[in-house]
Amino acid sequence: MRHGKKFNHLGRTAAHRKAMLANMACSLIEHKRINTTVAKAKALKQFVEPLITKSKTENNQTTEKSTHNRRVVFSNLRNKYAVAELFSSVAEKVGDRPGGYTRIIKLGNRLGDNADMAMIELVDFNELYNAGKPAKKTTRRSRRGKAKNVEAAAPVAETKATDDSEE
Repeated sequence: MRHGKKFNHLGRTAAHRKAMLANMACSLIEHKRINTTVAKAKALKQFVEPLITKSKTENNQTTEKSTHNRRVVFSNLRNKYAVAELFSSVAEKVGDRPGGYTRIIKLGNRLGDNADMAMIELVDFNELYNAGKPAKKTTRRSRRGKAKNVEAAAPVAETKATDDSEE
C-alpha cells in the first residue's frame, strides 16, 4: 500500500538514501551541475533547495540564527567544505532569487540499462544559458496582442507578393 508515501524512496533504506542525497548535494554545490537519473535529480532538488534557502538568510539574520542555519545544513550535508562553499559563493549568487535554485534538464536514456538521465544544475551558475536573456524582469502578456499583429503583418506580405508578380 502507498499510504503516507510523500517522497520517492529510490529503492533504498533510509540511511542509504540520506547518505546518497548528501553526497549528491555536496557534488552539486562543488561542481554546480551533475548528471544523474531523473528520479534522483527530482529527489535531490527537494533535498537541496531548502538548504540553499537557509544559506542565503545568513546576511539578513543575527549571528545566532546564522550559526544555527550552518549547523542545520552541516547536519544534512556532512561536509564542511560544501557548507563553506554554499554559504559563501552560492548564497551570494542566489541572494535575490525567491526560489527555484536548481534546473533539471532531461538528457535521454542511458545506454546500459535505458534509465532516464538528467542534468541538474544551479540556475545562477550557468552563464551560457543566461547570456542571451535580458537582465530586467518582464511581465506576462496576453496572446491576443500577438494575434492582431500577425494578422496585420500578413496583408502587407501579400501585397508585396502581388507587386512582384506584376513586374
